[in-house]
Amino acid sequence: MNAFESTEDMRSDGPLTHVQTVTFAGPVSLERGANLPQVTCAFETWGTLNDDASNAILICHAITGDSHAARHDDNDAAGWWDTLVGPGKAIDTDRFFVICPNVLGGCRGSTGPSDLMPDCSPARPFGADFPDITIADMVDVQKRLLDRLGIRKLAAVVGGSLGGHQALTWARRYPDCVQVCIALATSPRLTSQALGFDVVARNAIQTDPNFNGGQYYDQSQKPDTGLAIARMLGHITYLSSDAMEGKFELDRHNPREIASDFEQKFSVGSYLAHQGQKFIDRFDANSYITLSLAMDLFDLGRSRLEIMESFDECKCDFLLVSFSSDWLFTPAQARQIVNALTSLDKSVTYAEITTEAGHDAFLIERDVVQFAPLIKAKLSGKPLAKPNLNQTEKLIFQLVPPNASVLDLGCGDGDLLAALSDRGNQQLVGVEVAQHGIHAAAARGLNVIDYDLNHGLPAFTDEQFEYVVLSHTLQVVSNIDSLITEMLRVGKRVVIAFSNFAYRQLRADYVERGRSPRAPGLYDHQWFDTPNRRFPSIADVKDLCLAKGAEIEDSIYIESSTDLRISEADDPNLNADMAILVIRKS
Repeated sequence: MNAFESTEDMRSDGPLTHVQTVTFAGPVSLERGANLPQVTCAFETWGTLNDDASNAILICHAITGDSHAARHDDNDAAGWWDTLVGPGKAIDTDRFFVICPNVLGGCRGSTGPSDLMPDCSPARPFGADFPDITIADMVDVQKRLLDRLGIRKLAAVVGGSLGGHQALTWARRYPDCVQVCIALATSPRLTSQALGFDVVARNAIQTDPNFNGGQYYDQSQKPDTGLAIARMLGHITYLSSDAMEGKFELDRHNPREIASDFEQKFSVGSYLAHQGQKFIDRFDANSYITLSLAMDLFDLGRSRLEIMESFDECKCDFLLVSFSSDWLFTPAQARQIVNALTSLDKSVTYAEITTEAGHDAFLIERDVVQFAPLIKAKLSGKPLAKPNLNQTEKLIFQLVPPNASVLDLGCGDGDLLAALSDRGNQQLVGVEVAQHGIHAAAARGLNVIDYDLNHGLPAFTDEQFEYVVLSHTLQVVSNIDSLITEMLRVGKRVVIAFSNFAYRQLRADYVERGRSPRAPGLYDHQWFDTPNRRFPSIADVKDLCLAKGAEIEDSIYIESSTDLRISEADDPNLNADMAILVIRKS
């Protein structure tokens, strides 16, 4: 993709050759009190609906998107999500019946401001008289479409940005109609900064001399300057600072010459001018006003309690994905939703994708391929892969009672949780930061959350789990003191498994060989490449637990090379290289 291309613009600007339409008689009531005499919904489909209509997936597009999410055949124009949607892809059209409607208020076939007002003489478009709509209104029209198609329950609803808001609204508004909700690059509400950009964009359109009160459709001059500026502002918010530097810094003072009235002294200026000029050829200014205002009105709540109330009735599984450099809908905002869902014990998987692309990442191929496996796993319906427990996991498995709820911190590929699930344990959640681990655990159908343990456990409520497990992660966490406090808050019991750096062989490394200790097995690192921040002994960890007012309820000490259990009488601090402690608040 060159500097003048935008992923959201990589579609046909001409007729949508595979589009279908359906019109619903009115009056159609809107959330803010107005009515529409009738509503037309444009949509495209891929794949085949099965006999019981159970394989339908709804895709919701972003603010300037349309129904053309993917190619239908080799002769079709590119879609905006070709990387994700198609035969054998994450959203597999060989398996699923995929529907993508143009939103209410749009300008690519669905009812919007550019449509003629019924029963108006002389005939004229709605223009600025098109009523204010909300995300819920968009979803209600989509629900009418599904009813017309005979679809009572969606296998999944998927969307990014404004599409993510629609997906979340589906889960809330029609909880019995959604099996999986997949929301990407989204948030519970816009930040004031993001809302401010939209306000400026709308003002640019409405103060354009050619706006003509919104009735510019029969005029030779349209509010192209205002709309182009609005689009230019939008593109600034879609890209991160690093993405802007990568695109434009090397040729900052060498802009491309394009046909535009906008300033082009810098390369970024010619890029934005290009995007603005291109946008006015395919989008309607009134639709931009309508849709941006709908996004600004979206609000699931500011506090965790408010967001929890929004999702209290939801019954579906959730997958949320954020992007590290997205400052329009930040990872912190996505975690607000995740924290609310986990507090409600909803089934949720969350990943933060590391990228420099900014908000646009959910559309860019190199980033789509990072989160596509998570979507594929969430939709797979496959049984859990057979777990392959290591020595420590086998012992922890034996310590956790059947049916106990478990939070596994640093769950890796989910072997322990998979084994517990096979046994029948319920309410199993993993926390992991390594993306390969998140993918592997999610592929087993497990709920796994991308979260840095150095930030504590704010996503979870008091005594939410019967067991919290920290296996061979203690020595790499910087704030182990506060983390143990958090574990004792969240779990009724805490299981800590760790390598003992006071083991006789490690002592000998220092005393006899004068070398930094290298724990066998998982922690066999050189001093210069070790991930370990701490080098605790069994005695150290016991002392910390007691200082926390915790009671050591059970313990297992192992000499790994011989698989020999070491008793308390045999000095495990010297003779065991691995320990498992079960602690609880006194």
